[in-house]
Amino acid sequence: MTQTTTLWGSLRAGWMRIVGRFAFVQTLVILSIFYALLIGPWGAGATLLRRDLLDKRRLRSAGSAWREADTAPPSLERAQHQF
Repeated sequence: MTQTTTLWGSLRAGWMRIVGRFAFVQTLVILSIFYALLIGPWGAGATLLRRDLLDKRRLRSAGSAWREADTAPPSLERAQHQF
């Protein structure tokens, strides 16, 4: 019985190594397709339309990223609408 268990165990271990390699390749293919169809065109469109999504132009002209805090007194209404 131990010999059969050892045989099945080594077959299973070999199969898991093969499947692991397939999973690695499959992950790369899926991520490449995701990038090529979604992220790449979106980034190219943002570049072509000259969108400043990180607001870097304002930072260059201002010289600092510091923003003054809202000095309104705390209230329940303000706490419910944080953003």
